[in-house]
Amino acid sequence: MKPIAGLLTLFLVMNCVSCESGKKSGENPFFTEWTTPYGVPPFDEIRPEHFLPAIERGMSLHDAEIDAIATNNDDPTFENVILAFDRSGAMLAQTELIFGMLCAAENNAELQALQEQLMPQLAAHYDRILLDERLFARIRDLYERRESLSLDAEQQRLLEKTYRRFVRAGALLDKEQQARLKEINGELALAAVRFGNNLLAENNRFEMELSTDQLGGLPSDVQEAAREAAREAARGRGKDAVVFTLHKPSMIPFLTYSSERSLRDSLYTAYLNRCNHGDEYDNKQLINDFIRLRTEKAHLLGYPSYAAYVVDDEMARTPEAVYELLEGIWTPALGRAKEELAEMEELFRKDYPDGEFASWDWWYYAEKLRRQKYALDESMLRPYFSLENVQSGIFFLANRLYGITFRPLIVPVYHPDVTAYEVLDADETHLGVLYFDFFPRAGKSQGAWCGNYVEQTYEDGVRKAPVVSIVCNFTPPVGNTPALLTLDETETLFHEFGHALHALFRDVKYRGLSEVEGDFVELPSQIMENWAFAPELLRQYAVHYRTGEIIPQSLIDKIRRSELFNQGFMTTELVAAALSDMDIHSIGTYEAFDPVAFEREALTGKRGLIPQIEPRYRYPYFSHIFDGGYSAGYYFYIWAEVLDKDAFEAFRESGDLFNKRIADDFRRKVLARGGEQAGMDLYRAFRGKDPDRIPMLRGRGLWDGPDPADSTAVQAPTMRPVPDGIQAEPIALDGALRRE
Repeated sequence: MKPIAGLLTLFLVMNCVSCESGKKSGENPFFTEWTTPYGVPPFDEIRPEHFLPAIERGMSLHDAEIDAIATNNDDPTFENVILAFDRSGAMLAQTELIFGMLCAAENNAELQALQEQLMPQLAAHYDRILLDERLFARIRDLYERRESLSLDAEQQRLLEKTYRRFVRAGALLDKEQQARLKEINGELALAAVRFGNNLLAENNRFEMELSTDQLGGLPSDVQEAAREAAREAARGRGKDAVVFTLHKPSMIPFLTYSSERSLRDSLYTAYLNRCNHGDEYDNKQLINDFIRLRTEKAHLLGYPSYAAYVVDDEMARTPEAVYELLEGIWTPALGRAKEELAEMEELFRKDYPDGEFASWDWWYYAEKLRRQKYALDESMLRPYFSLENVQSGIFFLANRLYGITFRPLIVPVYHPDVTAYEVLDADETHLGVLYFDFFPRAGKSQGAWCGNYVEQTYEDGVRKAPVVSIVCNFTPPVGNTPALLTLDETETLFHEFGHALHALFRDVKYRGLSEVEGDFVELPSQIMENWAFAPELLRQYAVHYRTGEIIPQSLIDKIRRSELFNQGFMTTELVAAALSDMDIHSIGTYEAFDPVAFEREALTGKRGLIPQIEPRYRYPYFSHIFDGGYSAGYYFYIWAEVLDKDAFEAFRESGDLFNKRIADDFRRKVLARGGEQAGMDLYRAFRGKDPDRIPMLRGRGLWDGPDPADSTAVQAPTMRPVPDGIQAEPIALDGALRRE
């Protein structure tokens, strides 16, 4: 089959065009029916000033809907209580989705001020509903009679999940406890906004301007990208100014190639010390506030720690199960990282006989070692991984597996960089809309994520298709050179596209059954990474952007041989962050503490983390766990990796990585089902067995022995009834699933 990269060039330029609208100027678009194609948000009309009145009206309407359910004099039924509750708050939910996604992707001073104003109000609004005695009494009545209600399986699960949600939110607490819980939730909501705004400010305020004699080792494309960054920032600089920032597409190439060790030190140290300067953007006191409040909340709800409170509702069920997995990976990963360090130190000594290898040296000498061992460097590969090619490869993969296609779409967008596609199912029916927003800018948070602007729902028995968005911070194009991705960026796009497929394929009748457990949610994204560099797919999309040459077999072989290179480092920094997240949220009795000292003791003092490796995130900028919805949940990535590697084995075992039958099975039994069943039940229905951890360990180069007879990493949870005690509230994923 001929390679498909390059076919979409003509269409991509069309996507930044916005639709005209007939609405009157100044009319709030949230108060009118959208006439946009496929019901996408009218971004060309939405302004920051529209959100406050829309959210206030949404809360008012939601309150009225809840009051009608709670005061209904008819006997409680599934329809007049559970179904009515499930359908309530639609306008508010829709407005919140757009507000939250724009605050992450296209923030500004107005939206930041609105966040600080609205987040505590929204927290109070949901507390008011979840702690409504009248409403809970009707839900509890149904729950206690659930076996006699003749409900089908989905209705039964929705009833149970609804009851559990209220109990975990504090419905069984007394009035005094509930009042305190409301205060805590409001304070936590405000702390999350301030944490994120501080980090955004820190990311944007640092710039390292260099002269031409300080660019040693940097490839020409990296230098030109830095000049482009300087031109965009302007600020009175000359035309040849060169600027590097803390955004990954700028920082990582500098750390990888710059021969100026002191400058690598300056840049990486600035990255590590974000929000840790004792100034107005310092996050250490906010971290104390988070842990103080979260610990108190856990105690109110009957848990010894916030980690116990969160994990109780996940597949893992207990912090002990999480630690068992993480600690089991930590020891071999750190051992492998030390072996990698020893190899790099041989190269380092040639340059600095009396120096000491530091964390900011790792990328530079890892790249040197990779060239030496595999005759492979990133600059050799990137011409084959233009953004357009990678996107086309992902579309090709989705078509081969699921039969879906992508049609460029002219719709309103919130920034000129954004592109959009209509997604068509195999029978060419409308499946949803997918936005892409690829490049860094001042108003965008770091990292990459996928979220919804419109959720999949059912209205009058008809499926309402979702509007999904993938947001990244990839290396931007420079001059006439297109965006050329690194291998990590390529893998990231496959990852986020997996989240998008999960959202696009979801076909769930009830809103309350749309979400899965947090430690299951990364399975659909991470399984897609397994195809990214498979030779069968590389030959379809990895095409040199200038010559049109398909990636040669020699380079494919080098990629395959180097797959396990530096895995000790990458696994160690990932697990270090997951452990530090669990450690800080396992605090049982809060006392004021220094987060930086706590982290060092937990990782270096207790577990022997070497100084040449930093955790992937340090607390002052650990956005996932403080303002990103993954508190006591950063382990999700490792837990789900056990699932994704084992699930991908189904394709390997079949001998066909594009096996349509298996893909259809995965779609019907996992991706389309949302949370209609527990995650382990969904997984077993697809795989026919419990997941095995050995494929994950092998994939990271941490296992080379035979398969043990009993290697199941994840024990199956059951959908147990909730006793009249306190259970944990489900983790609140903010609608945007993150990766960096």
